[in-house]
Amino acid sequence: MDLNTIIQVLDSTVRMSTPLLLACLAGLFSERAGIFDIGLEGKMLIAAFFSAAIAYESGSAWVGLGAGIAASLVFSAIHGLASITFRGNQLISGVALNFLASGLTVLIAQDWYKQGGRTLTLPSTAKFGELDLPFANALRDVPVVGPIYSDLISGHSILAYAAFAMVPLTWWILFRTRFGLRLRAVGEAPDAVDTAGVSVTGMRFAAVAICGVLCGIAGAYLATSIQSNFGREMSAGRGYIALAALIFAKWRPWYALAACLLFGLLQAIALRFQNIDLGFFTIPVQFMDALPYILTVVILAGFVGKAIPPRAGGEPYVKER
Repeated sequence: MDLNTIIQVLDSTVRMSTPLLLACLAGLFSERAGIFDIGLEGKMLIAAFFSAAIAYESGSAWVGLGAGIAASLVFSAIHGLASITFRGNQLISGVALNFLASGLTVLIAQDWYKQGGRTLTLPSTAKFGELDLPFANALRDVPVVGPIYSDLISGHSILAYAAFAMVPLTWWILFRTRFGLRLRAVGEAPDAVDTAGVSVTGMRFAAVAICGVLCGIAGAYLATSIQSNFGREMSAGRGYIALAALIFAKWRPWYALAACLLFGLLQAIALRFQNIDLGFFTIPVQFMDALPYILTVVILAGFVGKAIPPRAGGEPYVKER
């Protein structure tokens, strides 16, 4: 492959990795606090629909982003009530939210727009456009460095840059602040945190809320940046891949970045190289589409090793009297 093709694949990798990274960091906050969240997929999906619908109606991508975050926060509140307040099974609650989002988005979209479960195409003013970084055009003709800076590093949505900036911010919050220390302690030993006078319920709801915000941004990115509308099941399993990346990363922010870039690269390759002709055999496009999911299973099964989740993960906390 020439440099141009490599840059195009890596550019697609960044775009494909962005929603995965946001969802993965969302799950990281939630699971570090002891709340397993299978519902990342549903939160992304409901956020994608409302961000696209409200952006179209208002003509503003930022208003759409706010609507997507709000919708995701509602789902986070439902998950929090079910798993924290009422001490329900966290996995079942998350799966239920996924089913709810899958059906609700198509139902409302069909009722509002009569487009078979899709929203109308967003005008350019209601989308997050590509940002040109300083000197991108001036450096474009410089060999090697110019194309890398102009075509790979520059030219992405502001949400993509925010997603990658969230990695060091997440690391700083979790490992350099009192809030992060308490959040991690709630996921490991909630009884000790409660004894110290910190509200376990409050910390877990805070983590679930952060998860909702990040999933809302991920969903909005899908509908108002990668695409120009909402389509049924447009999250396409990204929430589940984000969970796989989270396990692969062993619940660490920097490892999560590497894992999401890896899975994003697999998706970019699948999109770029389809119907590959080997001479004696043509690899079908369906196999290339399934390749990222197949390799996700292979990587988790054979290369992750022992990934130890937070000790109190998935367990409702009952305050001792």
